[in-house]
Amino acid sequence: MTRMLIIGPPGAGKGTQAARICERLDVPAISTGDIFRANIKEQTELGKEAQRYTDAGNLVPDSVTNNMVRDRLSHDDVRDGFLLDGYPRTVAQVRELDRILEANGVSLDVVLLLTADNEELVTRLLGRAQDQGRTDDTEDVIRHRLDVYDEQTAPVVELYEDRGIVTRVDGLGGIDEVTERILAALPA
Repeated sequence: MTRMLIIGPPGAGKGTQAARICERLDVPAISTGDIFRANIKEQTELGKEAQRYTDAGNLVPDSVTNNMVRDRLSHDDVRDGFLLDGYPRTVAQVRELDRILEANGVSLDVVLLLTADNEELVTRLLGRAQDQGRTDDTEDVIRHRLDVYDEQTAPVVELYEDRGIVTRVDGLGGIDEVTERILAALPA
């Protein structure tokens, strides 16, 4: 059984690696972005509430996000493990996740922290923006996103480091190389 969280800066390959890890470990990937899209598409009560915020150009509040994650973690397919991607992002969300998991009688086994040099990430993200025609991803915007990530994520990582469950893995390199590095680093 593996219950894990994957954290890393924009461009570190979290989404790519999450999919590969889940396939290898046979656990579901739980992405808050996917949960939001599914709830909005299915027009659930939580989805309608989230859509009111996003339609107005506002961030979805923690209360809605927490409830969506709580609901997703109540499904049978997570009984033998899961990989969270995109949640928790704040200390308040860590505390809420602790309550959700405790209510289910489980806890996180590992927090996988993908690390990468910011200059490499800027280069990677600028290349991706060019490939995808994303004119809004300028170097200044990318550097700001990296700064925000560092600022918001540092306290979350610190909390999990205090618990002794953070595993750091270099997220730069070929996709297969990084996947093998991750699998080798995960606790048995």
